[in-house]
Amino acid sequence: MSIKNKLNRLKPHLKSENKKPVDTITIKDRKEIPYLPVWKKENVHPYWVDNDYCLIREVKYPLTHQHGKYRFKECLTAVEAWNHSTFEHPLSSKGHKASDLFFFDTETTGLGGGTGNTIFILGYAQLMEDSVVLKQHILPYPGGEVPLFKSFLENVDYTTLVTYNGKAFDWPQVKTRHMFVKEHVPKLPEFGHFDLYHGAKRMWKHRLERAKLSIVEEEVLEVKRKNDVPGFLAPMIYFDFVERKNPEGMLAILKHNEIDILSLITLYTHLSYQLLQKDQLISAKETLEAGRWYSALGDGEAAKDILHRIKDNHSEETLMAQFILAKHAKKEKNLAAASVLWLNIVENYTENTNERIILDCYIELAKIAEHKEKNFREALDWTSKAHHLFLLSKEKKVSIEKQLIKRMERLQRKAGM
Repeated sequence: MSIKNKLNRLKPHLKSENKKPVDTITIKDRKEIPYLPVWKKENVHPYWVDNDYCLIREVKYPLTHQHGKYRFKECLTAVEAWNHSTFEHPLSSKGHKASDLFFFDTETTGLGGGTGNTIFILGYAQLMEDSVVLKQHILPYPGGEVPLFKSFLENVDYTTLVTYNGKAFDWPQVKTRHMFVKEHVPKLPEFGHFDLYHGAKRMWKHRLERAKLSIVEEEVLEVKRKNDVPGFLAPMIYFDFVERKNPEGMLAILKHNEIDILSLITLYTHLSYQLLQKDQLISAKETLEAGRWYSALGDGEAAKDILHRIKDNHSEETLMAQFILAKHAKKEKNLAAASVLWLNIVENYTENTNERIILDCYIELAKIAEHKEKNFREALDWTSKAHHLFLLSKEKKVSIEKQLIKRMERLQRKAGM
């Protein structure tokens, strides 16, 4: 039991000369909600637990509403496409309806972890049959965490949260704050979710210096914020609100949080369209990153399906795609197909091509010539080219040079030189 609750239990035993006994005061008498008419105009209503309350704001958007590159209804198309896809991916919503997804974001009093960091907004949006429903659970004062978490946990499915770096930040914060009120609110289970932060970093690292959501919005999603309050001011505005009770500043923070959440819907749609090759304007670099991602996950079929879409035989994206495809061909023991790809890379690379890729191609061609074709002179030629490239490159690992020299010496003996 909290200190506050313990003190409340003692209040009936205390009497004031000029006041009626505390136990005859109603809930309404004991706690009024400042600026309630202002809150109501903004679709905000209180949620009570005993004598404590939080505030809940609800906003609805039609599915035809456009936020950046997409209308919200296109997220339904993305989820449906995942359900018809054979691709395996962490962002796949296969087996779910669009309404199962909860696009979730928080506002906190600081960016660090620990018990000193308080969550003052828990926000999420859900795609329903005819609209997007966005709700924000607001902490109006430090003692209101029981109604804050109770109202939130009663309505959200934590197994299908869609976040932006939520696994590393938002959810650990929720778990930390939940510890203080866990005896009074629903249990906090383990959760599974879709974290879009890592997808944004992977897909657009070639064009973004940082993967901050506001940067992704502007550079990728075509979301334009107007008169937005910078996120770093949110804690100061909240502390001012707690002190003065005037909701003006908090309403601006709620709008900032609202845009964050709506952008998650657009971002999930865009990432899904690119990973499923439904984005008609996808670039060669984005196609490469999508294929590389599937390859890293071990889904060779999905990687091949996507990487074969890069058609320019002499672009850097094509060479990298061919290198990945060659690795899969080798894994499938199709050395003939792998050799064609390795040969194309060493014949068409430029000064911008990753040197390690070219080096690996030379070595792979040398292995085939030596072990499969028994052509030791050709194997020696490929190895010599690899060693020459190594001497000119920035790659200076001693172990690599030792392996190359050892291979050349062995091939010289086999070739009778």
